[in-house]
Amino acid sequence: MKILPISIPTPFYVGDVNVYLIREDPVTLIDVGPKTDEAAEALRRGLAGHGLTFADVQRIVLTHAHEDHCGLARQVRDAAKNAEIYLHQWESGHLVGRLSHEENRRLLLRSGVPEKAFDEMRSLYEEISLLTDALDPEDLLPLTDGEELEFAGGTMRVLHTPGHTPGSCSFFREADRTLVCGDCVLKRITPNPILSPDPLDPDRRFPSLAEYMVSLARLRELRPTLAYGGHGEPVTDFEEIFNRYVRAVDERQRRILSLIPATGATAFEIARSVFPNAVGHDVHRFLAISEAVAHLDYAEREGKLAVESKNGIEVYRKK
Repeated sequence: MKILPISIPTPFYVGDVNVYLIREDPVTLIDVGPKTDEAAEALRRGLAGHGLTFADVQRIVLTHAHEDHCGLARQVRDAAKNAEIYLHQWESGHLVGRLSHEENRRLLLRSGVPEKAFDEMRSLYEEISLLTDALDPEDLLPLTDGEELEFAGGTMRVLHTPGHTPGSCSFFREADRTLVCGDCVLKRITPNPILSPDPLDPDRRFPSLAEYMVSLARLRELRPTLAYGGHGEPVTDFEEIFNRYVRAVDERQRRILSLIPATGATAFEIARSVFPNAVGHDVHRFLAISEAVAHLDYAEREGKLAVESKNGIEVYRKK
């Protein structure tokens, strides 16, 4: 069973996204790229290079529901007529605009984000959401942790690997310990732990960084020989990546803890200190706030910080 990468352009700073073709019965795409003319043409060319068209695709499996990974899902499905789309049920909220729900607003304002800044971010993400076609819940089949995706030449096991998003999934081929892991593991950059409502309790934040560290350790236990990420080259030394990620988290934790004054600080204030060039700039603003919130929540779970609410805004203090 061969996993065939197809590089698809995106309009985002991260660059091309990797789509993976498994040219076995059923013909399967893992991720599809954003809904742009350039991406659709690149996907058509990539499939044509293996003697296929959109109409030949029988199954679409999404690692997560960010626009650069899922945007063309409906277009490919409609061209194929009978293709099934699989996505973890904790991801469906991302398919209607990342900041469009009231719980997103509450969580960001609670983090100290000013109303005006939130409105600007929401407006931006409304534009970004146009890079994916809306999918109704009935359009999707659920991915379940531990289930096997069957192919004529073998199987791939579904692994729920939350962190980057609550419903992020990876796929593992036991026969040769090959992993397809979306944005869970990337060779050149560390994944962003996106701020999201908890799927089990939308009034709470999903503990993205804590869950990500568990997911990373789980993948390490599989001892993958090759890990195909959502961007960049494949990873051939998972242990090196694991240790690099752990060091990066430890360094960011120390940096953030050093910035908290005796009077305490909000997540938005910390984001402005750690990422001064990002907080006022397009999509990077939300990513910077997500990173700060994730690390502050992680430090609080580890007993390094205490958090209290002042006039509905969370303030973190050193213990």
